[in-house]
Order: sequence, then C-alpha cells, then structure tokens
Amino acid sequence: MVVSEAKTRVWEEFGEAMEKDYRTASGKFLQTVRHLRRQEPEAEDSEVDSFITQAEVTEVVQQLLVGKAPGVDEIHPEYLKSLDVVGLSWLTRLCNIAWRSGTVPLDWATGVVVPLFKKGDRRYGVRGPLLIAVRSLYNRSRSLVRIASCKSDLFPVHVGLRQGCPLSLVLFIVFMDRISRRSQGLEGVRFGDHRISSLIFADDVVLLAPSSLDLSLECFAAECEAAGMRVSTSKSEAMVLDRKKVACTLQVGVEVLPQVEEFKYLGVLFTSEGRMDREIDRRIGAAAAVMRSMYRSVVVKKELSQKAKLSIYQSIYVPTLTYELWVMTERVRSRIQAAEMSFLCRVAGRSLRDRVRSSVTWEELGVEPLLLHIERGQLRWLGHLFWMPLGRLPGEVFRACPTGKTQDTLERLCLSAGLGTPRGPSGRAGGSVWGEGGLGIPT
Repeated sequence: MVVSEAKTRVWEEFGEAMEKDYRTASGKFLQTVRHLRRQEPEAEDSEVDSFITQAEVTEVVQQLLVGKAPGVDEIHPEYLKSLDVVGLSWLTRLCNIAWRSGTVPLDWATGVVVPLFKKGDRRYGVRGPLLIAVRSLYNRSRSLVRIASCKSDLFPVHVGLRQGCPLSLVLFIVFMDRISRRSQGLEGVRFGDHRISSLIFADDVVLLAPSSLDLSLECFAAECEAAGMRVSTSKSEAMVLDRKKVACTLQVGVEVLPQVEEFKYLGVLFTSEGRMDREIDRRIGAAAAVMRSMYRSVVVKKELSQKAKLSIYQSIYVPTLTYELWVMTERVRSRIQAAEMSFLCRVAGRSLRDRVRSSVTWEELGVEPLLLHIERGQLRWLGHLFWMPLGRLPGEVFRACPTGKTQDTLERLCLSAGLGTPRGPSGRAGGSVWGEGGLGIPT
C-alpha cells in the first residue's frame, strides 16, 4: 500500500510537471480561442434563449459507447444508458443549468490520467453560450492519476486538451485546420489543377513541396508554436521522391531532420523510389508471422472446427495480408496466391507438396479466391472515386493521374467485370484526364 501511494505521488508530480511544461504555455488554448473569436464580427446571439431538449439528451445518451472508462464521478456510460424518462429529465435539467449559467460541475472539468506504457475560412461560428460552455471546461480543468484503485491528489491542468473528452477531438481538428490554413502558401505538389501542400490525419502530418526551398516547414512549426503545440522532431523525417538519390536538409529550429529512404505513414510503407515492392514484402511477411503465431493453436489444431478456422482466416489473416490496395504485377499476384494457399491448404489438411489445384481447395472450403477479393475491393474504391463529388481531393487526384500500370490495371478490372473500358475526353481509351466513358466518370 505504501509503495502504491508512493508511485501515485510520483505520477502526480510527473503529470503536473508535464502539464506545466512546454515553455510555460499556460492559457495558450484560451488565448487561441479568444484570438479566433476576435477575428469574426460579433453577431446577434440567437443561442442565448435556446435550451437543450430532452430528445437531444436522449439521442446523445443512446449513442454512448459501452465499456468506456468513467470520469472522477465513477459514472459509467452503462448507467446513463439505463436511465428512464425521469432520469433523463433530471440529466436534461442539469445540462440546461450548465448551458445557461456558463459553468459546468467541477467533476466535469476533472480528468483522470491512467499511465499507459507503449512503444480558406477562419471563422468557425463558435460564440455566445457555446464558447462560454467550452471555456468553462478549461477554466477549472484538473486531473488526477489513478493506478489500480489508488488515486492521487488533484492538480491543475493549464495546457493541452482533456483526455477522454469527446469535445477534445473536435477542438483538435479545429486547431489542426487553423494551423494548416495559416501555413499554406503557393507551395505544394501539383496534381492536375490542384496543388497539395499537406496531408493531415489526426496528428500525423505530411508536408509536400517540389523542393526543400518551397517547403513551408518553418511556417508550419511557427503556427504550431502559436497554437500551443510543437513539432516532434524525434518522430519527424525527410524523404525525397526520386529514382536518383538527392540530398535534402530540413530542420525545425536547430534540429536537423534525418533523411530516410523509406517511412511508414498510416500503416503503409513508402519508399523514395515510389515503388510498393517493399510494402508488399512487408505485408506478406506480416501475414506469415500471423500464421506462425496461430499455427499450432488454430491452423493445425484438430479440436477446432474448419468453420472456426476459416472465420479466423477471414477476420485476421486476410486483413493483414490485403491491407491497402496495390497495382499488382503477375509476380505479386503469384506471391499473394502462394501466401493464401499456405494457410488454406493446412486448414484443408494438406500441404503445398500435395499439388492440389487451388480451385479444388477454394471449392472444398467454400471460400472466395483472395485475388478476387482484392479486385472487388479495388472496384469498390474505384466506384467511390468515379462518383465522388467534384472538388473532393481523392477524386480530383485520381482524375488527374491514372497513368501507366495503374491505368492498365483499372482497364483490366473494368473489362473483367463487364463494365467496358473507361474512356478519355476524346473518346479513346486512356488519357491523362479521364472523362465521361464506359463507367460514366463525371467530368
């Protein structure tokens, strides 16, 4: 008990020091919100006389996810979902008191930190009671550290977003959008009529530019500083997309970013040569590792039914092997099928040495060929791109750049599915910009 309390005190001191870190950035969040607020003209506030209805509260409560950790008040989502009409009316009344007074209960502004160890428009329409409600969550924000059943004393939080709060996701998106808009210039890589200067997914950011001189890295880092954030130089790298090796020196402040030949973004390995061979090798290797880990406990386990083995195959092995969509050469197709049959043959009680045709194994087990499964996924994504509204970035990039093997693969897929050949604006197959054709691609 004494050791546990000592650990809790240490974590409390660490949490408080972490919150006070980053160059005494106390109040950065509210300063930025006030700055955004000053940028827009004050309008007549129609929200003052509004109130939260019980129907709105009921709808939100029904959407709560079960199994989530409670706050300091120990109220689990399951408790709220089990409320009857009377309970929901009291909850609605509490929400309206907080809405009209601009002050939330202190427990709502208290976070619980559980240490986990592991490897063009600037106006957002936030004003009046809504801005006051958001501000009240951060005016008295506090946290405590919980280890098992022990809780530390409360300490104030002045920096960052509230952990576990649904509003934090929205606020983070607002800040990243603000940083992206303010750091954009004329730089970027041209795709058709569009220039793309950054790709952002949560806090994973890729900055694009035709040269190191055009990259707005310093501007991006400065905007992050202004918003109370900073670029993690230990997790940032520079890479040049070129068949030849080109030196590129990038730095954030005094920190020089290492130049690499490959890096992983959103689970996909990109190389400086722009080829996908290494990524496909990695996926096949990951699938092989999955099969090795399940070999005795699943693949060849006689006590496990064939149906259960195929269910595990579909839910674990196939997603690992087919994550991301590739333009596949015949060599890659052969390797994918070999990886598929190495699992299915053992489920069927055979080995690859038995030289049984793949079609016999598919028919015997009642499974769809993996290559056909991949092609279905490619066609599904192709359909989304074709009918994506004009202006959506994935569709615009696709319309500008289906050339070479990508175009040949798409034409083969469309022909095999009986959809005809996509045609360019001139009426002939192909073209650098695809227009109205066999699949009705909007121009």
